[in-house]
Amino acid sequence: MSHAFAPGRRAIAWRLAAALLAGYAASNGLAIGLAALLPGGKAEAVLAATMLSFLLYALAVLWAFAARTPGLAWLGLLLLGGLGLLPYLWLDLR
Repeated sequence: MSHAFAPGRRAIAWRLAAALLAGYAASNGLAIGLAALLPGGKAEAVLAATMLSFLLYALAVLWAFAARTPGLAWLGLLLLGGLGLLPYLWLDLR
């Protein structure tokens, strides 16, 4: 009889959580930073960055399952989201 959370299932659960939670955070962080950098009006920049965030979220989900370990998936996505926020924070604090 197999357990509900065998080691393989636990890794998939962690990857799924990374894809859903950290992927969402990474795509939003990148969209916020990108909206701050894009030229043109504020509304157009936000719209373009938001549309691009759907692609970024799909890529984040792919990364979560392609990473070597679930920990690397979390680390990569959270670092990406944090780095994506840097342009916004830099421009906002100036």
